[in-house]
Amino acid sequence: MSRKEQAIALFMQGANCAQAVCGAFADLMGMDLKDVCRLSAGFGGGFARQREVCGAVSGMVMVAGALYGYDDLADDKEKAAHYRLIRFLCDEFKAAYGSIVCRDLLDAKKAKDTAPDPDPRTEEYYRTRPCARQVGTAAEILEKYIAEHPVF
Repeated sequence: MSRKEQAIALFMQGANCAQAVCGAFADLMGMDLKDVCRLSAGFGGGFARQREVCGAVSGMVMVAGALYGYDDLADDKEKAAHYRLIRFLCDEFKAAYGSIVCRDLLDAKKAKDTAPDPDPRTEEYYRTRPCARQVGTAAEILEKYIAEHPVF
């Protein structure tokens, strides 16, 4: 099963967008699924349904940080290189959807108009939301980048 398929399957099981993308790469990050889900729990719905940065994009960024991030806090060259990577990944997602902002992607209300409570995962939810497709795209973008830039 591809990482894209894994991410979509996790989303369809109830994971938020960030959890779905991160979960699909948990093994590469050296983490178990439970820990990855806890780490990425607050990023769904554009930061707890505030409709800011898409959770799928946030998940993609977290995985990229775990695999390609820097840890020498004084190394501005490494920081700049990592920021270029993150911008590249975001640009790839934007090329597919026109934005990385949840409310734009959902054509949704602003955060002040949304409750923090998640919408029930019904057949209607899955039928009308683009989220599963966007989770798959984020995982696919990342999977392609990793294949072209192996970390191991």
